[in-house]
Amino acid sequence: MALISILSEILQRPTIWGVLGELMLFVAPVWIAVIVGVLVGWAWKPKWANLGKDFFDCPKGNSLESLMPSCLGRSLVPSLNSSKLQLTSFISSVANDGAEKEASAVPPTMSSDCSSSHSSQGERELSGLVGDDDLEHICRLVEVTDGGPAWVQMMDRSTATMGYQAWRRDPETGPPQYRSSTVFEDATPELVRDFFWDDSFRPKWDDMLIHATTLEECPTTGTMMVQWVRKFPFFCSDREYIIGRRIWESGRQYYCVTKGVPNSVPRRNKPRRVDLYYSSWCIRAGIESKKGDGQLSACEVLLFHYEDMGIPWEIAKLGVRQGMWGAVKKIEPGLRAYQKQRSSGSQLSRCAFMAQINTKISMDYLQSLEGTVSNSSEIERCDSSEQHPRKNIPKALVIGGAIVLACSLDRGLLTKAVIFGVARRFAKMGRKL
Repeated sequence: MALISILSEILQRPTIWGVLGELMLFVAPVWIAVIVGVLVGWAWKPKWANLGKDFFDCPKGNSLESLMPSCLGRSLVPSLNSSKLQLTSFISSVANDGAEKEASAVPPTMSSDCSSSHSSQGERELSGLVGDDDLEHICRLVEVTDGGPAWVQMMDRSTATMGYQAWRRDPETGPPQYRSSTVFEDATPELVRDFFWDDSFRPKWDDMLIHATTLEECPTTGTMMVQWVRKFPFFCSDREYIIGRRIWESGRQYYCVTKGVPNSVPRRNKPRRVDLYYSSWCIRAGIESKKGDGQLSACEVLLFHYEDMGIPWEIAKLGVRQGMWGAVKKIEPGLRAYQKQRSSGSQLSRCAFMAQINTKISMDYLQSLEGTVSNSSEIERCDSSEQHPRKNIPKALVIGGAIVLACSLDRGLLTKAVIFGVARRFAKMGRKL
């Protein structure tokens, strides 16, 4: 009755605004009380409030056993589950500790295949992602018998303890391909092999790598599937790579293959997935030192690399050419730091341990691969673009193309400033473009 009398007094107000104002003053405390009650009830909700929800969330079944693990196990006997979880964790930790000690104490054994009776189907499938065809391909690249376009030299630099040469070629289809030769003084091929394979140490010299994790591995062949996230400068977003990799050994010569492989990792908008990726190298011992003492104390790394990063290839080529030497110079100090760390007796990382599990091949097999290809590539000493007749490209065409590119790639001001700067440089160069 009191509520009805209050409402009747409110409705007797002379104006509609008066009625609405009184109603707001009347209802506001009620809503505040409701909201406070909901918040307090949510914060102090007792555990028994979830029993009904857990029961109705149980999988439908006709037997009592189908309800026991999911409902009773979760709600009525939490202490039993907790004890079981602790026991399982304890057993797994003991097993892992024993496996790690055994791995660090026993050197890895070499095997030719992961298809033995003790290997699982998953290991065989993983090893098949990087197989003999990939070994054959890198052998042909090393011997320059892959039948591709001629390699055009683009760089020849050196320091006191490192020499570096780089070449590029443009296939009819696909992104530009790069070939480089790096000679490290006073370094063994085994150390260099572990250095490039060690993802835990790589961020110390490769500042573009911001995330690396191992997804799968085969302890018999050393094949690994890893996930990388690399940070790209300027207008490019971060890039994600799902890489399969494996090493073959012939004497003290190592063929290290890494490439993008099919996978079941969910694709995200960011970072952007790079599917077409190939980066493989051959490490060779017995290279004569630049010191002039006749000692074969250096080793050579022949690298072959290409990828489709999702940006125009001409801009990618310009970026690689301008930033190549700056990136290469960071490798040699990183190798020396890794050399000191290994000489101090520090424990191997898991990736470095896996780098020592190689598939052995004979020299006869390598020679048979070399003899299967009749077409050979060529290596030119200078950039072919400087040998061909130079052509004038109108300044308006360069600037207009830059405008279209800047508007299509990104909306940021930094992107447009970089592209317009490059375009103005090209326009001033005139014939050199």
